[in-house]
Amino acid sequence: MEKISVAVRFRPSTSDLLPSDRQWHLDDNRISLHRPLGTPNPTSSAPSFSFDHVFDHSTTNSSVHQVLTSPIILAAVDGFNGTVFAYGQTSSGKTYTMNGSGSDPGIIQLAVRDVFEMIQMVTEREFLIRVSYMEIYNEEINDLLVLGNQKLPIHESLERGVYVAGLREEIVNNTDQVLELIKLGETNRHFGETNMNARSSRSHTIFRMVIESSVKNTTSSSDVSDTDAIRVSVLNLVDLAGSERIAKTGAGGVRLKEGKHINKSLMVLGNVINKLSEGKQRAHIPYRDSKLTRILQPALGGNAKTSIICTVAPEEVHVEETKGTLQFASRAKRITNCAQVNEVLTDAALLRRQKLEIEELRKKLQGSHSEVLEQVILKQRNDMLKSEMERDKLATQLEEERKARETLENHIKEQQKKIENLNDLSFSSGQTQNLCQVDLGEISKHVFNENNGVHLDVFKTPNFKSMPNNFVMKRSVYSSAIESSPIPDSFDSIADEDMWLRLNKGLTTDLDTLDMTPFRNNQFLSQDASLEHTLEEASIEETSSQETDCCLHKQSLEASKEQCAKLENECKLLREQNASLVQTLSMSKENVELLTAEKEELLKNLNIEKQKLKDLKDEIRQFSLAFAQREGLLTSLYSKSKAMVENLKSCRAPIPEILEC
Repeated sequence: MEKISVAVRFRPSTSDLLPSDRQWHLDDNRISLHRPLGTPNPTSSAPSFSFDHVFDHSTTNSSVHQVLTSPIILAAVDGFNGTVFAYGQTSSGKTYTMNGSGSDPGIIQLAVRDVFEMIQMVTEREFLIRVSYMEIYNEEINDLLVLGNQKLPIHESLERGVYVAGLREEIVNNTDQVLELIKLGETNRHFGETNMNARSSRSHTIFRMVIESSVKNTTSSSDVSDTDAIRVSVLNLVDLAGSERIAKTGAGGVRLKEGKHINKSLMVLGNVINKLSEGKQRAHIPYRDSKLTRILQPALGGNAKTSIICTVAPEEVHVEETKGTLQFASRAKRITNCAQVNEVLTDAALLRRQKLEIEELRKKLQGSHSEVLEQVILKQRNDMLKSEMERDKLATQLEEERKARETLENHIKEQQKKIENLNDLSFSSGQTQNLCQVDLGEISKHVFNENNGVHLDVFKTPNFKSMPNNFVMKRSVYSSAIESSPIPDSFDSIADEDMWLRLNKGLTTDLDTLDMTPFRNNQFLSQDASLEHTLEEASIEETSSQETDCCLHKQSLEASKEQCAKLENECKLLREQNASLVQTLSMSKENVELLTAEKEELLKNLNIEKQKLKDLKDEIRQFSLAFAQREGLLTSLYSKSKAMVENLKSCRAPIPEILEC
């Protein structure tokens, strides 16, 4: 944290009149207003001012530079931002202080020489210097180094801070090159004649030097450290236009408009100084109200070392303007800046560090044919990349083929399942037919035995369950001659055919009852014959039903075979479609390759056309620059010739010598 350095400089008096009623008295670094006999005025009407430095009319520009601006130049070379500007009323000597004359160079010329002298003294760092020259004329920013480059905008970024977009910057190597650029800018600057000054500045000018420095390249990587950070500092040398009073300058028309813009920008500068001098934290500072304060924002309460030279006129007629200038200087003296070294570790520094490491590794490999090994390694890497690409391509193709094969296998499995189901249906129909034939044979065997002529199991129940054969009692004595049994005593005790049926179902009785049963052999035989006939009819009906079922199974089998044939045809069609799709895919790949080749060729042609267009633009830009330089030379010649004509005209009548400002 440091205060702004403020100095006051009095120009020589140009008045040949008698001594005035009031005059300024300089006592070391204090300024006060006195009467002719040396008695000071009352404090209320003429206060006393104290500053860092006070220069009288006999002080030269080199002395002012040595005391005030030389420390800022040294700080700018070390990486600090610096700003020096002159403030005061018109015709008070601001332009003379900043630009000087042939015999007494101004602060700008002396600062440029000091920069290059200090750079030559610093041997461990290398520097890059860029300069630009601009003016603020009627609140519009113009580039003084390029004609036509006018009305430039102001931008702000985190990397560059506040800067003027489109401003031309020239890379310079020596003092003479910079001085030539300053002369070119002075010819393009706006000057005008007023009642107070024959050559009055009608615009604010800012000469800017951007100083970049970095550690010089070292051969060993051990010297590469954090010193690779690049220092970037900005040095602003500002010549402000003077404040004017219309009653004194007699301005009108264009000069009046210029004076209004000058007074407005200086008023905004004074407001900014007032706000900063009050020291109120978080207060609004009106930097954006004027382009001058916007550009000088880092120098006013920001990251910069700042010096202000306030030029005043000693005549009594300018006492009020001088008081205003001294009050401005007193307020500016209370402003505090926070200057620090601007260091940036750029990508170039990182690349340089990596480059040194690579060089060191190459030196280590020089003894073992490093170039051959590098070529072999590169070839192996290329082969590996090619093999990996081919492997990925084959893997994708195999994956596609595997998916297609899985779909086909699933489809074939479904068809096989359908065929197996149809075969099972045909096998079950044949088995049922065989079973029907076996059942009919067994039934015929059980129903009647022709060899023995005996009726067997006639009294079985319809469910054909096996029953014991000895559940009926046999007679002990059987007489074949008896044709009929005796008539029983009672009708209830006769064993009729219902009795036989009940006995067949498991009824138990005695032999006497059975003996009393009348002989009805013919009836039983007839009943047996009818039973056999019914059984035969039932078996025939069952066989016919089974035959119909077999016919139905055969029909379903034939239908399933037809469906299987259809599915096989569909499978063949799907295989053919798959083959056609594979063929179309290969053709599409070939078409894609052809299209990519055509696209690459078109891109090559487009790049060639772009390069031609770029070359043409470069030629046009060079031509325009040459044209602009020639036009600048012509305008400078015109201005010089006009100045010579004016000098010739002025030589006719003697004019008292006046200090230019």
